[in-house]
Amino acid sequence: MVECLRRIFITRWHTFCSRLLARWWGVELAPGCSFNGLPLFRRHPGSRIRIGPGCMFFSAPKSNLIGVNRPCIVSTHREGAHIHIGPNCSFSGTVIGCAAKIVLAENVRCGANTAITDTDWHRDDPRTGPDAPVMIEKGVWLGINVTVLKGVTIGENTFVAAGSIVTRSLPANVVAGGVPAKVLRLINNYQAGVDR
Repeated sequence: MVECLRRIFITRWHTFCSRLLARWWGVELAPGCSFNGLPLFRRHPGSRIRIGPGCMFFSAPKSNLIGVNRPCIVSTHREGAHIHIGPNCSFSGTVIGCAAKIVLAENVRCGANTAITDTDWHRDDPRTGPDAPVMIEKGVWLGINVTVLKGVTIGENTFVAAGSIVTRSLPANVVAGGVPAKVLRLINNYQAGVDR
């Protein structure tokens, strides 16, 4: 009982502080979002970060028992960059770094220590290429330690297995995995929970 009350208090306190951080950085944070641990927000001037209602951010090391090794970090790095996160998404130690455009539709799950980026991060290095938008569609689930790289679209309801690196787009309703990630099998309606 005491532990439950302590967790409720901590989540409410972190949510209050996170809302202040979002306001300070000019992050558009919809109602109903909750935070366990403090995230790191960084919004470049002239860019936009929008977070939809009901999203959950787990940044504290003990907030997810699978092991969160860093806070959630949501950042833009260039003027005109745009991060849009739809309603009811969840993040555990997730890094989202944007120089162009990253869109997550509703009900996206990001497992512990996932990373999503649309840039190579080092523009001064001639080996890097141009930034390219990332689109993650409704109901996608990224397993623990998944990395999604620039120019990728992940189709609706797709599950990406733990430890995968997504370098190319994936269709809807598949299980994908590996380095680089590839389609392993289709998800039928029963497995997706449609006919239960």
